[in-house]
Amino acid sequence: MEIFSSGKLSKVKNRHAPEVSKQTGFPSPATHYAEPSIDLHKELIANRDATFFVRIAGDELSYYNIWNNDVLLIDRSLTPKKNDLVLVVIDGEFKVVKFPKVFLETEFILWGLIRYIIHYAR
Repeated sequence: MEIFSSGKLSKVKNRHAPEVSKQTGFPSPATHYAEPSIDLHKELIANRDATFFVRIAGDELSYYNIWNNDVLLIDRSLTPKKNDLVLVVIDGEFKVVKFPKVFLETEFILWGLIRYIIHYAR
């Protein structure tokens, strides 16, 4: 598995605030039903300080339904349960395995629990 990029997530600054458009003529009856945009940081990340992302290169993890250019959201603060996907370091390399299968094979360092897999759609 080759990692394109990884890093710590940072807080996104609000770039604009949704507001009712300024228009002439009859206003839309749905303007008061405007909903806020979805913030993926709020939806997907429980512990910002312990959450990292990894972009996957290649299709060698297809048996876990992880494909080229997918992004893994990894939370290091969570304890994995049976059959959870985890990112581990074995012999100096990152590997994705199901927990606790790795215990039977060799020594490893548990890097974190994979909470979400974001698929690249193109």
